[in-house]
Amino acid sequence: MTGTTTKSPLRAVLRDLRAVDGAVYAAVAATPTPALDAGLRRLSHTADHSKISFAVAAALALVPGRPRRAALAGVGAIAVASATANLLGKRLVRRERPDREAARVVAGRHVRMPDSASFPSGHTASAVAFATAVGVVLPPAAVPLQVLAMAVGYSRVHTGVHYPGDVAAGAVLGMASAAVSLTAGASWSAARGK
Repeated sequence: MTGTTTKSPLRAVLRDLRAVDGAVYAAVAATPTPALDAGLRRLSHTADHSKISFAVAAALALVPGRPRRAALAGVGAIAVASATANLLGKRLVRRERPDREAARVVAGRHVRMPDSASFPSGHTASAVAFATAVGVVLPPAAVPLQVLAMAVGYSRVHTGVHYPGDVAAGAVLGMASAAVSLTAGASWSAARGK
């Protein structure tokens, strides 16, 4: 055996995934999209603190029955996603934010660069959690809310504050958070019915 050590297959795969992640980020940064830049910047900013989802939830809560239950499930899913992303995920992984200047992200796309770690995307986790939970309880809302959640996730890459992998992880976390919220809601309803 030579003096070189063999690298674990997992490390090699993670290295390659990071390379792809960085390459996709760089490709988005390098692609001129002047017609999209202002709108995606506004969307990314408006999605701060789940303002869009909370506004939709407030509108749904005004309608008794299924829409109100959907709003409650969606807000519960946001709570789970936000807590998990910000209190657990970002603190465990501690991935640095992308270097927007090095990637030459157009200044017209910029939103404030968050101080928190990059992985996972909390905006995406919360948007997907809300859309998934509401969509399960109120199916007609599923497609528009999922499209909105995907746009929020993409906007975070477009504005240069997240890598695509952060957004993908946020989406998975959002779906899991919706499942937790829906399960808790079903258990609570069953307990009340006894």
